[in-house]
Amino acid sequence: MESVPLMQQQPVHQPRLAYSNNSSSKILTLPTVLTLSRVAAVPVLIFTFSVDSWWGRTATTSIFMAAAITDWLDGYIARKMKLCSAFGALLDPVADKLMVAATLVLLCSRPINVALFGQAPWLLNVPSIAIIGREITMSAVREWAASQNSKLSEAVAVNKLGKWKTATQMAALTILLATRDNSVGESGILVASGESGILVASGIIFLYVSAGLSVMSLAVYVEKIGKVLLK
Repeated sequence: MESVPLMQQQPVHQPRLAYSNNSSSKILTLPTVLTLSRVAAVPVLIFTFSVDSWWGRTATTSIFMAAAITDWLDGYIARKMKLCSAFGALLDPVADKLMVAATLVLLCSRPINVALFGQAPWLLNVPSIAIIGREITMSAVREWAASQNSKLSEAVAVNKLGKWKTATQMAALTILLATRDNSVGESGILVASGESGILVASGIIFLYVSAGLSVMSLAVYVEKIGKVLLK
């Protein structure tokens, strides 16, 4: 019996998906450029802070305020224009922490004598240590949570308490930078009096409120993580 030859099937060529390597373009999105500008502004802030003149104080305050605005703006643009990227998400908190930590260290390098609080060189050191310590701790906790599971990542997501902490922190640092003057006392401590003293005092109060909120938000995050781990 003669075998019937089998029909040879032509290979079906499925359309290949065209993958374009857009990694470089995704890195240099507008939000990421704004974030990078905050990182680049840190050494400029340090330089202007060291300038003992009115324009040095004005420039330092302007740089910090611009950084605070771009901190909100880059996130808004990323969400609105769908330009979110892994690199931007990683860099954004780093830029924020660099700017805040640098500003706190600079302010602590020039203690302030405020009539309302008296001469207390440690006045800015205490809240600054609390704020910087909290930021370092939360960075480590978030990195650990991200390597575990989604529930832990949700537990350390930014909450309203953290947003209030950021708002009071930015207000405090802006006031303290804007009211910084060159009236130096005998011990090298900046002297703030009159209306300037009242503004400086309000900035210090805001800074302590921010430090308190920092510690409280850290406690809330730790409590949430504990609940997830105990389930």
